[in-house]
Amino acid sequence: MNKQAILEKQAQVDLVTETMRTTKSLTIIEYRGLTVAKLEKLRRDLRKEGAEIKVFKNSLVERAIDALGYNELDEQIAGPNAFVFSHQDPIAAPKLLVKFAKANEQMKIKGGIVEGKVVTDKDIRTLATLPNREGMLSMLLGCLMAPVRNFAATVQAVADKQQ
Repeated sequence: MNKQAILEKQAQVDLVTETMRTTKSLTIIEYRGLTVAKLEKLRRDLRKEGAEIKVFKNSLVERAIDALGYNELDEQIAGPNAFVFSHQDPIAAPKLLVKFAKANEQMKIKGGIVEGKVVTDKDIRTLATLPNREGMLSMLLGCLMAPVRNFAATVQAVADKQQ
């Protein structure tokens, strides 16, 4: 192998490594059996969620994974894979992928990384059941406001009783 080819491959490994380092989540999927039209629809839907799907050679991804210390993912990388990088909401892309996998049984979710932690396909399916960030914040706000609302209702009831 000549030096130019080695440098090109190293540049690709560096690109994958940097993308993995800066992304909120990475999901590994097997796309064998999906039509081009279905893959394009998945790409468009992922783009709307601030995510992207890329296909790299497994050997390049294995080098990037080893460089970042995610050696547990090595067994999930066998076969034809696509890698979904979520740049904004860490569970938006996994949620969309689980929904897409239910409609398209050919696609398999293998695992990935969510906010620096290695997860399995079962973990990803569990994360997909959670509400998005805004939903969680509104639930938290509702929990925080409940005591204040109850106190205000009690004070109002006492004031009404005295009148």
